[in-house]
Amino acid sequence: MNRPISTKPTRSRGFTIIELLIVMAILGMLAVMVAPNLFKKADSARQDAARSQISSIGSALATYRLDVGQYPDELEGLMTNDTGRSSWDGPYLSKEVPLDPWGNEYQYTSNGSSYTLTSFGADGRAGGEDNDADISN
Repeated sequence: MNRPISTKPTRSRGFTIIELLIVMAILGMLAVMVAPNLFKKADSARQDAARSQISSIGSALATYRLDVGQYPDELEGLMTNDTGRSSWDGPYLSKEVPLDPWGNEYQYTSNGSSYTLTSFGADGRAGGEDNDADISN
């Protein structure tokens, strides 16, 4: 069957401005409802990452103590033999001592027999609540 070829231009129908505005309004409302939940998840993920890093550094510190007999004075002792002891069997971390998930250094104090390792959270200062809360071993 042969179809007759039409020389008459066909009119393509597009979206009206009103239809586009309605779609944009619906997308905007969805973004307003979903975005806060996504940001909460990101904050929670950073806190979980800090806990995981503290645990990993804590394992390295425990191994260091088994080898040397005490905890290092500074975290850099996990990477370089600052004691001069032959029992040092490091480095105890595969990479440099990491920064916390907010880009701050972990706060480390030790008296040789015990230690404290802390991330000050998003605000980088001691204390705080929620995302700014301190995370410690």
